[in-house]
Amino acid sequence: MFIVNLSYKKPISEIEKYIEAHRGFLDIYYKAGYFLASGAKNPRNGGIIIVNSQLSREALEKILLEDPFQQNEIADYEIIEFMPTKYAPALAGIF
Repeated sequence: MFIVNLSYKKPISEIEKYIEAHRGFLDIYYKAGYFLASGAKNPRNGGIIIVNSQLSREALEKILLEDPFQQNEIADYEIIEFMPTKYAPALAGIF
């Protein structure tokens, strides 16, 4: 499982120009079953994407190259891999 931590490199006014395209990118991978949750950080200086364990790190890195934020050099990406050892029973099917 992965957490992708996006950190904006540009002002929010520049981020807003690409937000719809970024959400379209997210939708593709939600439909594919790879992305589990995403959203803006608070304060709004980036965002988080939670990715299921079906992907390898290499496959995830390739997917992130498709993100308009990446293509337009708006955000930096930190990929954090972790193995859940405890989780709520409602999430058992995911893990």
